[in-house]
Amino acid sequence: MVLERSGTIFMRNIKLTIRYDGTAYVGWQRQKNGVSVQEAVEKTLRKIIGEKICLIGAGRTDSGVHARGQVANFKTASHLAPERIKRALNSRLPEDIAVSAVEEAGTDFHAQFSALGKRYRYTILNSDAKDPFVRRFAYYCPQSLDLSEMRKAARHLVGKHDLKALQNSGSVRKDTVRMIRKIAIEKNGPLVYIDIEAAGFLYNMARNIVGTLIEVGRGKMPAVRVKEILSGKDRRYCGPTAPARGLCLIKVIY
Repeated sequence: MVLERSGTIFMRNIKLTIRYDGTAYVGWQRQKNGVSVQEAVEKTLRKIIGEKICLIGAGRTDSGVHARGQVANFKTASHLAPERIKRALNSRLPEDIAVSAVEEAGTDFHAQFSALGKRYRYTILNSDAKDPFVRRFAYYCPQSLDLSEMRKAARHLVGKHDLKALQNSGSVRKDTVRMIRKIAIEKNGPLVYIDIEAAGFLYNMARNIVGTLIEVGRGKMPAVRVKEILSGKDRRYCGPTAPARGLCLIKVIY
């Protein structure tokens, strides 16, 4: 058990790994216009621990975006064992949120600032027929997709680039240079998976990358155009923002 002193109280730092279906939520971060995942977990923790809890998340996920590996941490004076916290959370949280791990963390661990990167997966249902069993977690695209051309386009994105063209308006970030470590595109039956790993993500960057790659796959845009989009730094020339339901935060890298 790692403790830090706060006044005369010793505080523990607890790390959570959280999975959720984001369909019914306004995103991870607490907002005024609806219920967030953060709010739902904080309220449940408050009932279990008996303290006001402030969860620090690894990053925001937008309304409708899912997670298999969201990470958060909080400080507490509680002596409850991690496994007991996990059992109590999973017995009380809504059915669309689950905690896969609860661990003691070092006093300097910060879910957001300690992160070295994130991996997202976007799922596309590429079929001539809809599938009601994946409709909440995949974007339905009935048009044929040329995965070879999509991979060619993706190669232009890997590396360190100014990704201003792939950031939606409304972001307050001035520094738009990011390192994309990997983009992998695979097909399993009717499902196409686009995995994007980067040191950091801009607002709607992952969904804008996917929307652009889909345009390439449908033959609406040549693969080399992606290189021109990056140098032009103009959002208007890349593809549309892919729907939130296909995006899932797979892992936060520490």
